[in-house]
Amino acid sequence: MSCSEKYDIIVIGAGHAGIEAALAGARMGLNVLVITLNYDNIGQMSCNPSVGGLAKGHLVMEVDALGGEIGFLADRTALQFRMLNRSKGPAVWSPRTQNDRTQYRLSARRSVESEKNIVIKQESADELIIQNNQIIGVHTGLGNEYLCRALILTTGTFLNGLLHIGLEHFPGGRLAESNSNRLSDSLKKAGLSLGRLKTGTSPRVALNSVNLSILKPQYGDEKPFTFSVRTKQVIKDQLPCYITHTNPRTHKIIMDNLDRSPLYTGKIIGIGPRYCPSIETKVVRFSGRDSHLIFIEPEGRDCGELYLNGLATSLPYDVQYDMLHSIKGLEDVRITRPGYAVEYDFVYPIQLKANLETKKIKNLFCAGQINGTSGYEEAAAQGIIAGINAALNLRNEKPFVPKRYEAYIGVLIDDLITKNTEEPYRMFTSLAEHRLILRIDNVVNRLMHYGVKFGLIPEQVWKEYEAREKEVNKMIDFLKHKRVQPARINPILKNKNEKEISDIQAGQSLYQILKRPGIRLNDIKEIAGLNIDDQIGHRVEVEVKYEGYIKREKLQIEKLKELEKERIPADFDYQKVKGLSNEARSKLSAVRPENLDQASRIQGISPSDILLLLLYLRKSF
Repeated sequence: MSCSEKYDIIVIGAGHAGIEAALAGARMGLNVLVITLNYDNIGQMSCNPSVGGLAKGHLVMEVDALGGEIGFLADRTALQFRMLNRSKGPAVWSPRTQNDRTQYRLSARRSVESEKNIVIKQESADELIIQNNQIIGVHTGLGNEYLCRALILTTGTFLNGLLHIGLEHFPGGRLAESNSNRLSDSLKKAGLSLGRLKTGTSPRVALNSVNLSILKPQYGDEKPFTFSVRTKQVIKDQLPCYITHTNPRTHKIIMDNLDRSPLYTGKIIGIGPRYCPSIETKVVRFSGRDSHLIFIEPEGRDCGELYLNGLATSLPYDVQYDMLHSIKGLEDVRITRPGYAVEYDFVYPIQLKANLETKKIKNLFCAGQINGTSGYEEAAAQGIIAGINAALNLRNEKPFVPKRYEAYIGVLIDDLITKNTEEPYRMFTSLAEHRLILRIDNVVNRLMHYGVKFGLIPEQVWKEYEAREKEVNKMIDFLKHKRVQPARINPILKNKNEKEISDIQAGQSLYQILKRPGIRLNDIKEIAGLNIDDQIGHRVEVEVKYEGYIKREKLQIEKLKELEKERIPADFDYQKVKGLSNEARSKLSAVRPENLDQASRIQGISPSDILLLLLYLRKSF
């Protein structure tokens, strides 16, 4: 006999997007049902066992500041902490952790299971139930009917997933896991346009078959920088990664077997990620290069497997075997799990509102790879936004959409819904035009007040933040008023090749001294009598050194806010605006931007189009 139950929110999928969506909705006081194909694989790290990295680390910290889980899970299960881009400006510093894959999955499952407002069921979601263009539930493969007031799709690579190893292909969302094929038909029936994308993963190999002794180790940071404000302590004994490279012999093996590659024989039709290509794509695309970097990463502290980051492939098993054996340190390697590619359906994100709700179906949300993105971090960022907005919709409250100048999450969502996507979207710092003010050191300052507003941040965490913020402001004020005499500061300036101050300049403040390019806060700590936390110190230093640039950025943002005020009605008829090209009318009608600022970022929309719209809106409304 079939079962029928009712919930406030249903989340389909329990990967990184699904976890954040479910927890956000539940922590906002709503009853949430999570439907997953495999209960044991909640929070599974399908690809490499790491979190963060360039720009992705920013996303993780932003999710954490809103009250999400991914950063806390990453800190808790870390094998190694590493800050990337330290040689560059602080705006692009990006934290990354190497993680214990099994412990991450178990910790993620524990977080979801322990939330009192969440129910989890292992079933396949087969068909959406829609009435009057509004989602009301889902039918499952077991014949059950679950009703809801809002539903969030976080299907990852499982939507009509097809796995490829060489010229063999078989249904699946991950290796040894089934896919979800009936749900795609249901989405098409509901009027949504679907496309096809591809991603891939690297082989895993036996630890005891790799000669690590001849490879270069890569160690973590001595002083770990954590993702989460909730993290109080971190591991002390970090594990190293190791570095090796492909070589001309490796490349020859790959080139000699392209006729057996599903990528180069037309078996795979989905478009793969441009910035994280397979090794066969790298060898073909960069034919002039003799080698490509490979990071050998631990899968766990008590695990006998290693992950070969940089060797994503869908070549046949025997070719993978020969390829690996040609690489230094892997001459006698044993493959435990082969690399493979997976094709899957996705929803063109131009069909979504800024709150990640579909335009066609009320209270149906999409988050993660179903929106055409790649990466755990991008998925988690969308998941928490979808979860918050599903709850806000049910409360009849205004949607929450971070602006591009508030968060990388805002950049991510705005890019998806205005530019659409033809390939897997990956976040980069270069995509954020206001990255100088979207730094990791001020994430909490930018976003935590929203987490508090939605009830996702515990009171104690907020109090700790307020105390730290007072400390930052107090320190900046101290530096502004602390004067220093030439005799004390000149030896430091000379040592740093900075111009010494004269007696006429006597009494210059430490604030002015710190603004100098060659001076760091650590250089003046002793004469200032400072004893402060490293992260507070970093925040103070950045605020002081980049004060002028930050002020300039904020002035530009104020101008953008003026464009945001020019709202465009949801049912606006672009045919009425004389002078707009047919292309502009078509794109504006498809995206349905909410304001002129959003309209200005649609590909193909010119400044003259925006001016025409502005004049029409001011004249008519």
